[in-house]
Amino acid sequence: MTTDIDAPTGTDPRPQAFTADVAKLLHMMVHSVYSDRDVFLRELISNAADACEKLRFEAITHPELLGDNSDVGIAITLDAEHRSLTIADSGIGMSAADMADLLGTIARSGTKAFFDRLAADKGEPTQLIGQFGVGFYAAFMVAERVEVVSRRAGSDEASLWASDGQGSFTIAPVPLDQAPFDRGTSITLHLMEDAAQYAEKHRIEGIIKAQSGHVPVPITLRDAPDAEALPIADGTALWTRAKSAIAPEEYKDFYRSVAGQFDAPALTLHFRAEGRQEYTVLAFVPESRPFDLFDPDRKGRIKLYVRRVFITDSAQVLPRYLRFVRGLVDCADLPLNMSREMIQDSPLLAQIQTGITGRLLGELEKTAKDDVAAYNAIWENFGSVLKEGLYEDYARREALLRLARFKTTTSAGEWRSLDDYVTSMPENQTAIYYITGQDLTHLASSPQLEGFAARGIEVLLLPDPVDSFWVTGGLDLGGKPFKSVTQGAAELGLIPLPEGAAPTETAPEIGDFLAFLQAELGDAVSAVRTSERLTGSAVCLVAAEGALDKSLERLLAGSGQAPPNVKPVLEVNAAHPRIASLAALGAEDSLRADAAHLLLDEARIADGEPPLDPRGFTERLGRVMARAAG
Repeated sequence: MTTDIDAPTGTDPRPQAFTADVAKLLHMMVHSVYSDRDVFLRELISNAADACEKLRFEAITHPELLGDNSDVGIAITLDAEHRSLTIADSGIGMSAADMADLLGTIARSGTKAFFDRLAADKGEPTQLIGQFGVGFYAAFMVAERVEVVSRRAGSDEASLWASDGQGSFTIAPVPLDQAPFDRGTSITLHLMEDAAQYAEKHRIEGIIKAQSGHVPVPITLRDAPDAEALPIADGTALWTRAKSAIAPEEYKDFYRSVAGQFDAPALTLHFRAEGRQEYTVLAFVPESRPFDLFDPDRKGRIKLYVRRVFITDSAQVLPRYLRFVRGLVDCADLPLNMSREMIQDSPLLAQIQTGITGRLLGELEKTAKDDVAAYNAIWENFGSVLKEGLYEDYARREALLRLARFKTTTSAGEWRSLDDYVTSMPENQTAIYYITGQDLTHLASSPQLEGFAARGIEVLLLPDPVDSFWVTGGLDLGGKPFKSVTQGAAELGLIPLPEGAAPTETAPEIGDFLAFLQAELGDAVSAVRTSERLTGSAVCLVAAEGALDKSLERLLAGSGQAPPNVKPVLEVNAAHPRIASLAALGAEDSLRADAAHLLLDEARIADGEPPLDPRGFTERLGRVMARAAG
């Protein structure tokens, strides 16, 4: 192996830093992260709101930071004549060192550093908007030069950071009278020629209302430096207002801001609980699946506020199977100085969790009754996640079973409830039958369903991986247990075939042939027996009584958790013409041995598995084809 780079000899390797063309890196980053130029204003307002929230948070333990002015806000000033835009806030502010560190280092987030420090101090490591340290640089999508003047709360110094985004910046002290308010930060964007519209009032006002109208601090707008400041957002949290005073569009805008998505809410839940615990809930079921729905950590995305102070979005406010819900809870009772562990273990939070979960499941059930189409769309998106609750949440299984919807062998692709299923059960059916697997098409064509279909028995088709787990939890509905059609004996004797559909009488030599199959296949199967399940296929495989269902066995094996090595049962359709023909062959005929193994491989293939011995399969198939051709 050769290389074009000669390594130094006789010396230790020296660590060296990467070098980069910062201007190109910044340009690539900004224009790769964002596709809509309007987003720069949302990012800068979000940063300003974060700065105000940080001040509020720190002022809990250091009230002197507020000085004589406890008000926080964001002021936006336009200057169309000089093609500039200024966003100023009265938040926590930055020192010169902060500006060098946070604005001079790409992808270094002040919000993240703030909460890292809180975590080190055993504070609450929450997650505000600015997590990746790139939002500020969105300004360079529209600005040829950016100037930042900031004064840290409690400091008597102010500094100016300036850059044209071409690879360098400057920092210099400025007089205090140039700093915004008595503390905080102002960002002035000197706009590019093709971005002059961002100094126009109607354009900026529209963007603010569409993207940032619900930030928890007031926003004012001046359309000229000497113009009157007009309120654009009053800083009143939407969730504190009466439901009757909130328009659907306001709910949708707020959902988009809190969820970070651009669809609409399929369901909105807004209520205030009073009594022993006082809290307000504003929660949304999305119209489409969030990108992180199947994140292995299964984290929820409900923000927790205490008296409008943002605390965390990491508290488990809802069970993990409701992690698709977006929104917030604002509580009046949780102590602000509680650590994350204390919050999770808090009896108050546990009671809030119980109340919100029950209310949300009740709202879903109400939707299922009042608007079937809307609920079916919700289930289509989130049913596979809700079913995790059937496995994990014993106390709410009954409610979740009422919410569950299924495709079945008789539903023609429509969703069916378990009440629908039970209502249509034939007389003498004692169980709710299901089949698990990988996809609906494969499940619907499974040979194990034939006997059930012939008797008019509906079978639930369960294609989600979680289905293989929740059905094992001993659930029942009205005394009727869930039973797999691919496990144990079918027990279909109490439900006879329709008149005229009874199987033909089997040949007496079938018993001898089954015994031969058992002997020839040996340890490949645990038993060979005649089947009540089959009416059209010759053979199928089922799990032995008490063994794992085949689908669950495959899932465990695929995840590295080897299940017990219990061999399947080969069931044979004694009335099938091919079985009758094979049984009639003489004991010395070599075709019988080949047929035995081919029948097992046929059953495995129908079950979605490869032949046990692919080479042996092809050789046997070749011999059978040669005999047929001869």
